Amino acid sequence: MPVTEWKPASALELGRMLAENYDGPRAPLLPVGGRTGLRFGGGMPAGSVLVQTGDLRRVIDYPDRDMTITVEAGLRMEELHERLAAQQQRLPVDVPQSHRATLGGAIACNASGPGRYGYGTFRDYVIGISAVDGRGRLFSAGGRVVKNVAGYDLCKLLTGSLGTLAVITQVTLKLRPQVESRRFVLASARQTSDLEAMLAALNTSATRPVAIEVLNPKAAWQLRSEARQDLPTEMFLLCIGFEGSTLETDWQIKTVLQELQPHCVGTPLVLTQENADLLWRALTEYQAASDDPLTFQITVLPSRVTAVLEQATALGMAVQAHAGNGILIGHLPDRYADAGNALQLLGTLRKTIQQAGGSLTVLNCEHDWAAPAGEFGISLREDALQRRLKLAFDPANILSPGRLWPAAVTMK
Repeated sequence: MPVTEWKPASALELGRMLAENYDGPRAPLLPVGGRTGLRFGGGMPAGSVLVQTGDLRRVIDYPDRDMTITVEAGLRMEELHERLAAQQQRLPVDVPQSHRATLGGAIACNASGPGRYGYGTFRDYVIGISAVDGRGRLFSAGGRVVKNVAGYDLCKLLTGSLGTLAVITQVTLKLRPQVESRRFVLASARQTSDLEAMLAALNTSATRPVAIEVLNPKAAWQLRSEARQDLPTEMFLLCIGFEGSTLETDWQIKTVLQELQPHCVGTPLVLTQENADLLWRALTEYQAASDDPLTFQITVLPSRVTAVLEQATALGMAVQAHAGNGILIGHLPDRYADAGNALQLLGTLRKTIQQAGGSLTVLNCEHDWAAPAGEFGISLREDALQRRLKLAFDPANILSPGRLWPAAVTMK
C-alpha cells in the first residue's frame, strides 16, 4: 500500500516534486484523481506514493461560443457537466462515478459508456493537453484549434495511458450542444441467435442509434433496481438509445420498431425521457467496479459479441455489452470469491476470446489477487515502439510501474 501522498497545488509544484524524485529517491509514483480506477491495470508496488491531482480544478477558459473549454485535470466530472449544462452544452462521454472521477483520471483510463457507439471516446474530444513527465518536465500539445502537426499526437497518446507516461494537469475539450430528446427502445431475445438477428438489422437500419447495449438476464436483474423500472429479466435485453430533436427520436423509434418486429419476442418497450435518463445512468454505472469479487472487460470484433456473451452467460457471469463497439463488461458471481476459482474461470473465457482475436482485461479484483504472474492485470507484449515511448516520457520507470509494463522492467 502507498506510504504517503503528494497533493500539489499547481502544475509547477507538481513538476518540482517529480523532478526532485527523479534526481533523488525515484520512488514509484501513482497519479490518482478520484481513485475510481486505482486497481485498474495491476497492483501498487511497495513504497508507492500517490500523486493526488484533486487541487488542480480551475476552469482556465470557457469561450462557450467556440464550443471549447480548458480546465485543470483534477476537476470532478460531475462539476464539469454542471458548468457545461448551464450553457446548454455537454461533453458526451459517459464516466462512471462522476461525483468522484476527475477529468484527468477519466482520460488516463479512457473511460466511456453507452454513448461510445454514437459519440466516440475522449480521443475524439481532447484537442489540447498539458502534463508533467517522469523527470518533472512540463509539456503541452494542441489547443483550442486543431491543427495537423508532426511527431507524437500527445492528446491521443496520453488517453488510456493509465498514468504510465505522464501526469495530466490541464485539458482542452471540444463540446457538443445538449439534445432535446433522449429515448430508449428495449427488445427481448430468447437466445443469442435472435439477438444476433436484431443486431444485424441495426447494421442496415435507416435509424442512427447513439447506444446499442445488451444485457444478459443476470445483468438485467441486477440493473433493474438502479434503473428504477421493471426491466424484462428472463431473456437477453437489447437497449437501443436515440437522441436528437423530439421529431427525430419519434421518427427513429417508429422506424426501428418496424425493423425489429420480425426478430424480437413480444412488443418492444419504449421508454419516456425520464425513464430513458434513468436507464442511461444505470448502464453507465453498471460497468464500474462493484461488490462483486472481480470486474473485467472484453474487447472483440462486434461480430463476435453474441458468441462471447453466450459463453459468459453459461459460466454464470453478469454481462453488459456495448454491442456496437465489441466491448463487454462482466462481473464474476460471488461463488468465485477466491483467486484460484477466478483464475480458472477467466482462463476458460480468455482462451475463447484470444482465439477470436480479442483481449480480456481485469478492471478490478480483490486486493490480494494482484500477485500471480500478472493474471489479474493487463498483460501487454512489449515492443520497440512501446519501449521508446516509455523511455521518452519516463526513462526511470517511476510512473505507475507495473501497469502496462512489468514493475521490474529496466529501461535501457
